[in-house]
Amino acid sequence: MEEDIIMKHTVKVEKTDQIYKSGNSILNSAKYSSDNTDEWYTTYETIEEEVCHYKEQFKEKIVLCNCDDPYESNFCYYFLRHFNELNLRRLICTSYSGSKIDQIKDNVQLSLNLFDNLGEPINLKNGYVFVIDEMPGEIGEEVSDDVIKEVLQRKGTVKRLSGSGDFRTEECIKYMKECDICCTNPPFSLFSELFALLTKYEKKYLLIGNQNAITYKEIFPYIKENKAWVGYRFGDMKFRVPADTKPRKTRFWVDETGQKWRSLGNAMWLTNLDMRKRHEELRLTKCYRPEDYPKYDNYDAINVKKVVDIPMDYNGIMGVPITYLKYHNELQFEIIGEANHGSDNEFDLFKPKINGKELFKRILIKRRKV
Repeated sequence: MEEDIIMKHTVKVEKTDQIYKSGNSILNSAKYSSDNTDEWYTTYETIEEEVCHYKEQFKEKIVLCNCDDPYESNFCYYFLRHFNELNLRRLICTSYSGSKIDQIKDNVQLSLNLFDNLGEPINLKNGYVFVIDEMPGEIGEEVSDDVIKEVLQRKGTVKRLSGSGDFRTEECIKYMKECDICCTNPPFSLFSELFALLTKYEKKYLLIGNQNAITYKEIFPYIKENKAWVGYRFGDMKFRVPADTKPRKTRFWVDETGQKWRSLGNAMWLTNLDMRKRHEELRLTKCYRPEDYPKYDNYDAINVKKVVDIPMDYNGIMGVPITYLKYHNELQFEIIGEANHGSDNEFDLFKPKINGKELFKRILIKRRKV
C-alpha cells in the first residue's frame, strides 16, 4: 500500500477483551487438548466480531469454508446469513466424513431427512460439499433463519465427494483454487499445511489458530515480510466441546443448559486481508535507560518485558513479547526475526537468555528510520 493512502492513527495498548458469547460450529478433529480427542466448536460471535472488520473485502467474492460441515458449521451459517449483506458471489463449504449433521446453530434443529445430489440419504461416512450462488432476499440485507433452514433442507443441496473431504485431497484443492477467500478454523495440527496450500495458490484467508503457529518455519517468514498478520482477536477464545469431554481445573466450565465449554488464552486469527489497525501507530511513552532494559546473554539486543515498555528513543534491536504483533505497523518498526529455540528457521536467531535464565519466545524488532 502506498504511503500516501496509509491511514494515520494512533492506538493505545489495551487489556484483552472479554471472552466471546456462546454459539457453536464444528472444528473437526482439533488437537487442542492433552488427550487430542476433542472436537471444538467455534462460536458464531467469534466469527461475527472478526469478519465485520473486513466486510468490504468480501464483496463479490467466492468464499471457501473447507473444514466445515454445511449443516453444523457456524462459518457456513454466518456466510449464509450474511450472503446478501456481503454481496458474495459464491459460498463453498466442504465437510470431513463422519461429521455430525444435526444443527446449524443453538436450538435451530434440522430434519435428518437430507439427501445428496444423487437423491440418496446423506451417509456420514462420506465427505460432502455445499455450494450456493445466491440466497433469497435483497442485496445488503441479512437472511433469516427460516430461509437458511429451507435452503439447507432442499434435496440435492449437497454433493457427495468421492473422498473424505480432507482439505488436502485433490478434489478439495479444486475448490480452493476456485475461491477468493478461505475462512475457517482448521485442526490446529494441520494449520501449517492449510497455510502452505493457501499461500501456494495465492489465496486470501482468515483463519483461527494457536499463537504458537506464528513462529512455525512455514509461517514466520510471511509475518516478518508483512505478507501475513494477526487479526483483531488475539488471545482468549471460548469453544463449545462435546459432552464426553473430561473436566479440567482451569478453562473448563458447564453452562446452565449443561453444555460444556473450554477456552484458550493463546488463540488468534491469522489473515492477509488488509485491516485498519495495521496502519495505526503504536503510541510509546517510555524512554530508554540501560538499567531498565538488560541485554541478552547471547545476542546484541535489549529485552522489553511488555509492549507498553517499548522505548521511544532506542534505535537498536529489541526483543518484545509475541503480543506485540497485535500492534505492529510496518512503517514504524521492522521485524528482524524471532528468538525462540535458535533453530526453528533461518529467522530464529537465538534462544533468549538473561543472566543464564531462559525467557519465553520473543519477536525481534527495530525502529524504522524516519
